[in-house]
Amino acid sequence: MRSFTYARPHDLTQLWREHGPDAAYIAGGTNLVDLMKCGVATPQRVVDIGALPLGGIELDGDKLHVGALATNSDLAAHPLVVRHLPMLAQALLSGASPQLRNLATLGGNLMQRTRCGYFRDIAMPCNKREPGAGCAAMDGSHHGHAVLGTSEHCIATHPSDLAVALVALDAQVSVAGPNGARVVPADAFHLPPGDRPDRETQLAAGELILGAAIPLEAAGAHSCYVKVRERASYAFALASAAVGLDVRDGTIRDARVALGGVATTPWRARAAERVLVGSAPGPAVFGRAADAAAEGARPLRDNAYKVELIRRVVTRALTTLPDAPPPAAPGPLSGEPT
Repeated sequence: MRSFTYARPHDLTQLWREHGPDAAYIAGGTNLVDLMKCGVATPQRVVDIGALPLGGIELDGDKLHVGALATNSDLAAHPLVVRHLPMLAQALLSGASPQLRNLATLGGNLMQRTRCGYFRDIAMPCNKREPGAGCAAMDGSHHGHAVLGTSEHCIATHPSDLAVALVALDAQVSVAGPNGARVVPADAFHLPPGDRPDRETQLAAGELILGAAIPLEAAGAHSCYVKVRERASYAFALASAAVGLDVRDGTIRDARVALGGVATTPWRARAAERVLVGSAPGPAVFGRAADAAAEGARPLRDNAYKVELIRRVVTRALTTLPDAPPPAAPGPLSGEPT
């Protein structure tokens, strides 16, 4: 372990006044501490943001505002999430262990880095860790690696379950830094590897996630999250699907499909959504949507099975959706605790 300085500011002004853009932010620490232990992350300054007032979960009109420090456990158990955003609750509960969910935060989950073994082994070449070093996974063990959004420089999958649901739900991520605040759509927050796999998100140096705003819409209320993994729990996805449908008068008016475990970023399958919208729900259209979700996949020697897995997980998710209509969106006086 290399030496580093530690600070715990109590407001954003103090954070940016006293700590430079090279600082590493830590909240629950479930990802950063691991990376520091294996030598991938070597920050000289660690800034604990746990004292900042960013842990709220509040309803504001037709959006749920979730602070960056809201824990996965609290968010998954929140009544508004359970009732109106089931895919989000299911995604959160499918990740890690209860102990880790009690510490992991929304902001940290969005910022977690890939679980690629070559990225975490500093003896191996990795473009994400060291640009220009090469990608050992290309010719090595890539059974669990990405088939969508890849480049010749990187095929590492993004590990988050939460981020997949946020992408499907059209969430907006609020960020701020020394130069002000801005909002980034969840489906644009993570960057595809291209020729710079080391650039993983839209965050500029010194910027911090403040939270996310999640619209409460019919497709989000009538939704689910299905995750396929190599063991029943405490494992990352080989493939996952967050799906939601707004069905009225026998016709799909809105559809949401996002994939995890198969792409370099949380992957919005818009081709699948286009197949679904305007059709009557049923096995035939679900099958066509599943085929569309796998469009553009570029498998390598050992991960071609993921193309079929995409089709199966999307089909399973669509057929898992309950037949009952989704609950009405809550009003500002819904009476549900925030």
